Amino acid sequence: MNVNSAILNALSDLDVPVSFQTYSGKKQAYITFFTYLDKPELFADDKEKVSGFYVQVDIWSKKDYTSLVETVHKRLKDVGFIKINFYDVYEQDLKIYHKVMRYKIEKEE
Repeated sequence: MNVNSAILNALSDLDVPVSFQTYSGKKQAYITFFTYLDKPELFADDKEKVSGFYVQVDIWSKKDYTSLVETVHKRLKDVGFIKINFYDVYEQDLKIYHKVMRYKIEKEE
């Protein structure tokens, strides 16, 4: 399983750009994402059997993003991502609203 591909596929037909780590376009709303932790979750016979991938999905918008957050969450949940936590930030320097969404997904080796 490629985590980046899973996210891109789940969010591919949204009306906002989705990109890995950075976005340099001009849209008023966009999504970026990255893996912030990749670690073993389960060992057996001294071998890693399950890996955990912890990802952050960031929604950036000049307007209310509530509906977009709900859609993104449903789609990621539907493909196996488990919610860890969400929080809201207003990025004063960029004058943009920012929703931080953290998830975990596991992969069996």
